[in-house]
Amino acid sequence: MPTFESPAADADEVQTALRALAHATRRIDDPREIYSVLGSLTSAVASLSQSLHQIAEYHDGRHRNAQWAPADAPTTRSAAYRVSWDLHRAGEMLRQVGVVIGNAHEAEAMLAYHREFPQPLVSGDPVNRGLSL
Repeated sequence: MPTFESPAADADEVQTALRALAHATRRIDDPREIYSVLGSLTSAVASLSQSLHQIAEYHDGRHRNAQWAPADAPTTRSAAYRVSWDLHRAGEMLRQVGVVIGNAHEAEAMLAYHREFPQPLVSGDPVNRGLSL
């Protein structure tokens, strides 16, 4: 259950959910579910992108609680800059991935799936499959 307050706990839950999704999509029994899955993934990737940008902003010095500021040393500033840069890059990449998944989601909406049922076997003449008495 999401906490909406503990980033570490919520990240663990996301990891578990994505692992379960990876397991569940190994075999798709009902392709009509694909549209819904793609819609959820589009939203999830957008939220992940936002989270990465927000974590990067912490390292940019924005939204930082002064009592938790890293030591002011050149190596620390360098590491914070690297974390920020990599997270902003990853967030932007994920934003673009979300756009592509969204495009697939739109295209999936145009597909209509139907289930093919096997023809019943009729006893009698294989050429004439009509009713027999």
